[in-house]
Amino acid sequence: MISLEDARQLELAGIEPLSARTFTVQKRNGMVAAFEPKRISWAVERAFRAEHGVPPEQAVAEELKSAVVEVTRAVVGRAVNAAVAGEALEVERIQDWVETALMEEGYHSVARRYILYRAERRRARTLRAATQSVASPLSFVLRCGERVPLDPEGLGRELEEACRGLEERCSWKRLAEETLRSLYDGVSEDEIDQAMILAARSRVEEEPAYTYVAARILLAKLYRETLPEMRGREELQAVHRNFFPISIRHGVDVGRLSPELLSYDLERLAGSLRMERDRDFTYMGLQTVYDRYLLHHEERRIETPQYFWMRVAMGLALAERENREAHAIEFYERLSSFSFLSSTPTLFNSGTLHPQLSSCYLLTVSDDLDGIFQVISDNARLSKWAGGLGNDWTSVRATGSLIRGTNGRSQGVIPFLKVANDTAVAVNQGGKRKGAVCAYLETWHLDIEDFLELRRNTGDERRRTPDMNTANWIPDLFMKRVMEGGNWTLFSPSDVPDLHDLYGKAFERRYCEYEEKADRGEIRNFRRVAASTLWRKMLTMLFETGHPWITFKDPSNLRSPQDHVGVIHNSNLCTEITLNTSSDETAVCNLGSINLAAHVKDGAIDEEELAETIRVAVRMLDNVIDINFYPTPAAKNANLRHRPVGLGLMGFQDALYRLKISYASAEAVEFADRTMEIIAYHALLASADLARERGAYSTFPGSKWDRGLLPIDTLSLLEEERGGNLDVDRTIRKDWEEVRKAIRKHGLRNSNLLAIAPTATISNISGVSPSIEPTYKNLFVKSNLSGDFTTINSYLVEDLRQAGLWDQEMVDDLKFYDGSVFSIERIPQEIRERYLSAFEVDPRWLIESASRRQKWIDMAQSLNLYLAEPNGKKLSDMYFLAWRKGLKTTYYLRAVAATSVEKSTLDINARGLQPRWMKSVSPSSRVHVDRPEEQNGRSCSLDNPECESCQ
Repeated sequence: MISLEDARQLELAGIEPLSARTFTVQKRNGMVAAFEPKRISWAVERAFRAEHGVPPEQAVAEELKSAVVEVTRAVVGRAVNAAVAGEALEVERIQDWVETALMEEGYHSVARRYILYRAERRRARTLRAATQSVASPLSFVLRCGERVPLDPEGLGRELEEACRGLEERCSWKRLAEETLRSLYDGVSEDEIDQAMILAARSRVEEEPAYTYVAARILLAKLYRETLPEMRGREELQAVHRNFFPISIRHGVDVGRLSPELLSYDLERLAGSLRMERDRDFTYMGLQTVYDRYLLHHEERRIETPQYFWMRVAMGLALAERENREAHAIEFYERLSSFSFLSSTPTLFNSGTLHPQLSSCYLLTVSDDLDGIFQVISDNARLSKWAGGLGNDWTSVRATGSLIRGTNGRSQGVIPFLKVANDTAVAVNQGGKRKGAVCAYLETWHLDIEDFLELRRNTGDERRRTPDMNTANWIPDLFMKRVMEGGNWTLFSPSDVPDLHDLYGKAFERRYCEYEEKADRGEIRNFRRVAASTLWRKMLTMLFETGHPWITFKDPSNLRSPQDHVGVIHNSNLCTEITLNTSSDETAVCNLGSINLAAHVKDGAIDEEELAETIRVAVRMLDNVIDINFYPTPAAKNANLRHRPVGLGLMGFQDALYRLKISYASAEAVEFADRTMEIIAYHALLASADLARERGAYSTFPGSKWDRGLLPIDTLSLLEEERGGNLDVDRTIRKDWEEVRKAIRKHGLRNSNLLAIAPTATISNISGVSPSIEPTYKNLFVKSNLSGDFTTINSYLVEDLRQAGLWDQEMVDDLKFYDGSVFSIERIPQEIRERYLSAFEVDPRWLIESASRRQKWIDMAQSLNLYLAEPNGKKLSDMYFLAWRKGLKTTYYLRAVAATSVEKSTLDINARGLQPRWMKSVSPSSRVHVDRPEEQNGRSCSLDNPECESCQ
């Protein structure tokens, strides 16, 4: 019979009490108990208390109490109606009704918490059942706090699943044994996951496939954190799909996602999710995504990797007026397959309440206090939302210049750079990564010699900027004076105000006029030095501190398509963006990179597939401009007027490996030329097609594009202005008339389209080599914000395995020779040449490949240069070669670090001499990625976790 209290609950639910009827519920163990509606009310109340943080001893607010009653009424009503109809009541079925009622009443966050709680309880019951027949001396603590016996067989099954498909290379039994040896009684569930991951990671140097095993173990942990059930692969697929709408609604409810995402047909998008692609992640890629990119609430992730990709795609498709779902799915396909990845700010913020999706901001500082501190203030606002900054400081008057307002003398640009440095440190990009800025100064500025020393670790700390990157903005005239052995005159911009906006022959004429004025005594605040002396000091500081970088003013401006509406005064944080700046316009660029390796099919580039990726990528990048959250009016003004985007590439070295081409070869240079031409060709067609659909960018009239000049055409302009000194291959393979016709007919949607960024983090996610970089080493440990990761060249391992040479002795050889195959004589010469490391590739090959790309690119490239044994002549020759080859910018100079693989367990005497470039390597140090402090400040570290530009 129904009790009086139960009758009251039924009355609460709006159902007449049936005094002659007894309702029963079947429990999980098969036993039958009386139906008690109050238990439903208690369960619902617990879920609301947990979501809103109301402790058990505290009464719930009237609003929550009313919500509990509302949901309870719906569930009890459904249960009683089912019972009256003769249907059996079961615990699981009633709990399903609770989930449904919470969703239908709009309590999505509570529903998600309830679902995850059920999953945890189910997992606890499963573990208890599994351990009843297994005698284990260990127990472990579940995340919910319950202590249960450890099931070794269950642990083995999880590892066996992680190794599925990789059984020929990976042994789950060995992993299970190693994991069990590392556990202790009372170990936490998280520690068990970590022990399994570490067991797999420790074997990566012997078998690269273990990186996928480690990733799958992390995936299982992530699924338990984000999804309601883990009952097997087929059911998991369905749960993953069905839970996606709940996840999106929950993200909106807790303020992590934009409510606009609810306008999508979430069921349709859920049906397009490709969960199997989660297994394509390497461990480093997935760990990076887990740590930095997946949205979380209350220290718990609310996204799986495929939810993450779809969330980014949905955020980018918000700019579409029609067929949003179709475009979102199209974007998702490119992202989730690693064919193209947007830059980190876009991945961080797409689909969120603050969609700051842009990567780079370029600002010009004017010569007054208001202008100086306006830029410093703008730096802080831009950096807060994960933007990398480039500042042009050339206009600020030099030390000793007259300040007319006070009749005093200026302290120059250096003290203000110190303030900018400290601002970047203080505003750490929303806590996600360290703020970063690069200061640019033209070579004729009177403070240039002090500027060169900003990164030194000696001297007056008030005149040092240890956290700021610096770059020289060098006019061609200076390079000519160095070649000629001439003098160079340093001025204060307050005396020569127009030099900053001049370039080419116009700069040369005006500069010489100012030198004549100085000789006549009309300009007093100047200094004359030998050009070669200043050049040597620039190179010396570059070698000692890694700064300032070498960038070139004239090719950046003379080849700019936007020369009709402004001047390029500097580049960005990573030296690949060359856009106009002024007091009214902060240049903005939105970046993304094509995975070149993903488009190598059957021994060649699949141009048809690559063209489709480019078409979709350009559309995604253009959408960023309209969706973007702009921290300053000057940034919004510039981006909407000119609509520049920066499409780049990554995985260049992987593509060479797949084609069996050495980086140090003419074939690699030709491949760089051919692929960049293809990318430029289809990018321009894609932008022209967008112009047809959406209209050309507003400042298109009068641009070089409008005047019929493509990047390849501007090489002759640069050569003419320079008076020669340009050695660039002019080969053309495609019929560019189709592109010219499209631009004449429709214009372009974007003022600039191509720029090659460093891509360190997104290439880690994709599991390919960064940007256009050669392989750093064939075996080393890569460090980033997610930790240290053993990295081994899987292509090399596979080739050595095919040749019957992959064994423990080869692993030891690679360790001894610090990841180099140069001196391992039993490896065939052809393989050794193909797998040269970055310091074994002559930098001329890197520069020549970059030159071939630059002829097609309307902006620039982040080009790192490597020298194993640097000296003054080599450095000078290398940078003069870069200048003559038409490069607009260069990035870091990398030197060999005093670190290598641990060799204490190796027989050093059995392996002979190391290559000369490794002489400085300490045999007792561990394999480690280069860090500045370990190189006496000679270069940036590769993936240094403190370096924003590598992230």
